[in-house]
Amino acid sequence: MPVSSGVHHITAICGHPGRALDFYGRCLGLRLVKKTVNFDDTTAWHFYFGDEIGSPGSVLTFFARPDLPRGEPGAGEVVSIAFAIPEGSAPFWIDLFNDEGVPFALADGGRAIAFHDPDGLALELVETRAAANLPGYESQTIPGEHALRGIANTTLLVADAAATARALTEGLGWEPASHARFGEYMRIRFTAPDAAEIGGALDLLTRADLGKGKQGVGSVHHIAFRARNDAEQAEFAFAVRALGLTPTDVRDRKYFRSIYFREPSGVLFEIATDGPGFLVDEKLAKLGTGVMLPAHYEARREEILAGLAKVG
Repeated sequence: MPVSSGVHHITAICGHPGRALDFYGRCLGLRLVKKTVNFDDTTAWHFYFGDEIGSPGSVLTFFARPDLPRGEPGAGEVVSIAFAIPEGSAPFWIDLFNDEGVPFALADGGRAIAFHDPDGLALELVETRAAANLPGYESQTIPGEHALRGIANTTLLVADAAATARALTEGLGWEPASHARFGEYMRIRFTAPDAAEIGGALDLLTRADLGKGKQGVGSVHHIAFRARNDAEQAEFAFAVRALGLTPTDVRDRKYFRSIYFREPSGVLFEIATDGPGFLVDEKLAKLGTGVMLPAHYEARREEILAGLAKVG
């Protein structure tokens, strides 16, 4: 089994599409690298945010579902996403959040900023030394020197930490790194041995008698892990099946190829290939400016766009 190269992307559920586009694009300065439709539900927008090219490990995506109720955090969910920022950038973001009226809390001596997006999704900005090795996307509102570099860490709330840990280590090639207790909660940190500067850390958080989460607006839908290519994806799938889990067949998502399965605590895991990437249907300068559809939906473009216009 190959070792993990980290998180590929995370997909969450937002409410009003325009509100999500404004918060993540204008306020946080992420690049909208793709505007498309949920390939499994053409009534929902699918937005991809990331660095300049949407590198694996930098991408946060959203299904827009304003018709859903607010989600309720609980076991079987990704409950927090932390983005890496360069050392010394926290004061810039503190000032910006004060100006924008975004409530936040500080941790780690002011090097970490915890806050929520408009739909209640828990986020953090964390100063990391590794962020300096990555270029920052220069948006219209955020200078490149302070820009978000990618996913630094992700927290999963699980009822059976041992079973989820086995899926991560024996199925996906992650390694346990540390553990700590915080009151009633136990946190176990895992790292991806072949990860670069982003996407290489993940925490399991657990305690006794956890209630199950309820997915909705402000919830994470799934977390995707990197496979360098189709052959590596197949190796991961074989290892996952050996644990008694049931990955799907490969699904072509145009920008990568994916398989899905639920780990023992209920979090939906995806294994996504690094390629072909977001430049397959738009040039670099035009990323995120058009509504891009897979070929099998092109004949229904007018119908699909008319339905999406009703969503917002």
